[in-house]
Amino acid sequence: MRGSPGFEIVPELPVLPGDVIVDKTANGAFTYTDLEQILRVRGIEHLLFSGCTTDVCVHTTLREAHDRNFQCLLIEDACASGDAYAHAAAVHMVTVEDGVFGTVARAADVAEGLRAFGAR
Repeated sequence: MRGSPGFEIVPELPVLPGDVIVDKTANGAFTYTDLEQILRVRGIEHLLFSGCTTDVCVHTTLREAHDRNFQCLLIEDACASGDAYAHAAAVHMVTVEDGVFGTVARAADVAEGLRAFGAR
């Protein structure tokens, strides 16, 4: 919540004009927020996931997004958890049943893909 400890966005990721900040009120970013409407109005269908904690907030939001028919990509080395086993299990759960919740990639591969896409 705004004003609470940990709310601040890191200086390396500045908020730019036109950026939207969603006040997350639960483990999942879609719960009790207007995130879905914001994404739909902007025509966004593909989401990249990173953050803390892989096994709670990141995974909950990813599953909420999947339930809303967004295409989800978890960037496994851009996520963290206080428990290495829980992190690994959360990453693995995305890939079971032929990627039932989405796909998984590493940050360097995502950056390379985005660079190649931008070069088109």
